[in-house]
Amino acid sequence: MNLALIADEHPQLRHNLSEILKNQGFDDILESEDGPRAVDLALVRKPQLIILDAALPAWDGITVAEKISKRHPIPIILLAEAHTPIDFDRTRAAGVLDLVLKPFSAAQMIAGIRLTLQHFEEIAGLRKEVARLTESLEARKLIERAKGLLIRQGMSEPEAYRRMQKLSMDKRKTLREVAEAILLMED
Repeated sequence: MNLALIADEHPQLRHNLSEILKNQGFDDILESEDGPRAVDLALVRKPQLIILDAALPAWDGITVAEKISKRHPIPIILLAEAHTPIDFDRTRAAGVLDLVLKPFSAAQMIAGIRLTLQHFEEIAGLRKEVARLTESLEARKLIERAKGLLIRQGMSEPEAYRRMQKLSMDKRKTLREVAEAILLMED
């Protein structure tokens, strides 16, 4: 199910945005009139897209975006009046991916929705790749430390690595797990 959240104090605008989102494939639309309720809905229901008014009652849209993004990354679009001053550094840091100025057309909002979802997907892919590379680097460091320990015990570097590979295959463990076991024996 595609779920979206709209937070704006104007019911007619929420209705119009809801229709646009439904036409873009969103099955369920959550609505909020203020910031605190928007945060609660977002953290409990975890929508795939959030549209926030910059001038929400209680908490402004950027504050709401900050509170949500800290706990759960979600693509966020911020709506603002053309004359509203926007702190773009704070907006970007809060996880907002697009800013749409009011009044807007359905075509402008559709473009904003599509771009925001595409950018979020790209960012999520990059985050996964960074996590994978970080894990790979950490594993490589452990393997090198374990190999160094075996070398200090009298093996050559190729022998130490082959020994670790053989243990990995024999025990059906990853090289990282073998390295961790070797390092545990050192302690």
